[in-house]
Amino acid sequence: MPQTREHILLGRQVGIPYIIVFMNKCDMVDDEELLELVEMEVRELLSEYDFPGDDLPVIQGSALGALNGEEQWEAKIVELAEALDTYIPEPERAVDMPFLMPIEDVFSIQGRGTVVTGRIERGILNVGDEVAIVGIKDTTTTTCTGVEMFRKLLDEGR
Repeated sequence: MPQTREHILLGRQVGIPYIIVFMNKCDMVDDEELLELVEMEVRELLSEYDFPGDDLPVIQGSALGALNGEEQWEAKIVELAEALDTYIPEPERAVDMPFLMPIEDVFSIQGRGTVVTGRIERGILNVGDEVAIVGIKDTTTTTCTGVEMFRKLLDEGR
């Protein structure tokens, strides 16, 4: 399982706090004991890298079987979604800190002006707020004329 080991190591190195395992292609294995053995090895490997291998969700399924409408495997995808909702906590947003949004892209839109996109790291930005653009060039200030998420206009961004 060299690729699995690499993924777990990478997760640990970048600070991933929670992992859910989906063992795919289980429809191609007839031996239930073999699946249990693989699950045990994955759990041990996770524990080696300081993840709670004995406690985290491991779901045995078949993505292709689910896509083909096989009920048994569709249920495993539902189980995976439920595990995501219950095992991984909702991230806490640092809304009480000063606004910070790294700029990912800049567009010039006719009739609108310069538009920047990015993901808000912390704080809140309201329409009409003055913002400082800090970077390689001298700091500039401007006013937020709109906040949009998934093509939906909002009063504020968090």
